[in-house]
Amino acid sequence: MSLDQEYRYRQTQLETRRHFLRHCTTGLGALALAGLGCSSPSTDQVIKTLTGHEDRMRHYFGRAKRVIYLHMAGSPSQLELFDYKPTLNQLHDQACPQSLLEGKKFAFISGVPKMLGHQANFKQHGQSGAWISNHLPHFCQVADDVCFLKAMHTDEFNHAPAQLFLYTGSPRLGRPSLGSWVTYGLGTENEDLPGFVVLVSGGKTPDAGKSVWGSGFLPSIYQGVQCRSQGDPVLYINNPEGMDRQLRGQTIKAINEINQKEYDEFGDDETLTRISQYEMAYRMQLSVPEVMDIGKEPQYIHEMYGTEPGKASFANNCLLARRMAEKGVRFIQLFHWGWDSHGAGKSEALNHGFLDRCKEVDQPMSALIQDLKQRGLLDETLVVWGGEFGRTPMMENRGGVTNPFAGRDHHTDAFTIWMAGGGIKGGVTHGETDEIGYYGIKDQVHIHDLQATMLHTLGIHHEKLIYPFQGRDFRLTDVAGKIVKEILV
Repeated sequence: MSLDQEYRYRQTQLETRRHFLRHCTTGLGALALAGLGCSSPSTDQVIKTLTGHEDRMRHYFGRAKRVIYLHMAGSPSQLELFDYKPTLNQLHDQACPQSLLEGKKFAFISGVPKMLGHQANFKQHGQSGAWISNHLPHFCQVADDVCFLKAMHTDEFNHAPAQLFLYTGSPRLGRPSLGSWVTYGLGTENEDLPGFVVLVSGGKTPDAGKSVWGSGFLPSIYQGVQCRSQGDPVLYINNPEGMDRQLRGQTIKAINEINQKEYDEFGDDETLTRISQYEMAYRMQLSVPEVMDIGKEPQYIHEMYGTEPGKASFANNCLLARRMAEKGVRFIQLFHWGWDSHGAGKSEALNHGFLDRCKEVDQPMSALIQDLKQRGLLDETLVVWGGEFGRTPMMENRGGVTNPFAGRDHHTDAFTIWMAGGGIKGGVTHGETDEIGYYGIKDQVHIHDLQATMLHTLGIHHEKLIYPFQGRDFRLTDVAGKIVKEILV
């Protein structure tokens, strides 16, 4: 049987009465119990039963129950934060060797740029002796809780394609995001909150837009829900003037009765998604304002994170991420914009705007690790931090002219991310770059390897998390990816 024939066969299975009777006995039992006097299952419960949504693709025990992904949109320079190279300082302001330029593609570098030494001071910290720059004084305190991957590499050197590649496994639009794949496979632990929540700070969304938390060809129930730390936590979550909660409930009930009739007639899974989303939105009117109200936190927590209730900030979003983790949200994705340090202007200079970005994230991301740890949540929460690619060891010379401020161009061959908790060893550095941080020379980790490893910590085998679409089975890691076993507990 060809893939196309198999796909049509599976779709036919979902629409037949025989398939319903064979595989949905639990749902029939629930309906029978309701008829004997038990409470009636909600529309969402029936949908979850029919689709087998909850934990249906957990392949083995996973130490992580949830993920908090901290993405620094624009890509921070690893050479100013974690990857210390004394040789690079010795080469500062010298002409870049031709061997580093031949056959290479850069976003902006042309001609022969000059080498750029570290725009930071480095020291070793913790028992692990991790090299961390003076730009992250708070993060130094959690050095032994994190694992550094120093030889990351990717296939894409422009922001939008690289962000898409990181989150969807493809540089082109249309694929489901990482958070969507996770919630598709595992569902959520809290029926009153979305399984996939997105928080954005820094004034702008990522270059790839909302596609990096979209559901692609998966049912739209698995797409990320963007929440805000300022104003209404979710747009249009409040009832319009003249409509109270009882009337809103009656309206949703009537709409879903129409949707149910449409599903009965046409069998479109997206209609079930629509029913579920209406029900979820109704419950979120109570659950979301409660979880988003960081004003209820004690003063010492606000001092720990550097939060200011009512403002839009990365600090507030980190505290919100912890609160959502406590409530059982499966995938929490934070984007902080402004890390594209080319040096063409002061705001994107390594000795100006970059320093501001570091101050914005240093204290709250460190507090998040400490807070999760003190609450016993770190062992079951995978925290990931990084950008979509790295930065070059040479200074950017846009149009062949050295930029007015210190900056570095995009770089695909070597960059650093760190991970903590959720089955990942702490106090470990995996991978090594050459003497100037240009190439990975040991234990390189590709983007697909990172994706495979993250899924593994959740108990999902990346080769088995598949979805049939347009005649073939798709997966997040496409046809690649290997688990980085050396960093696992």
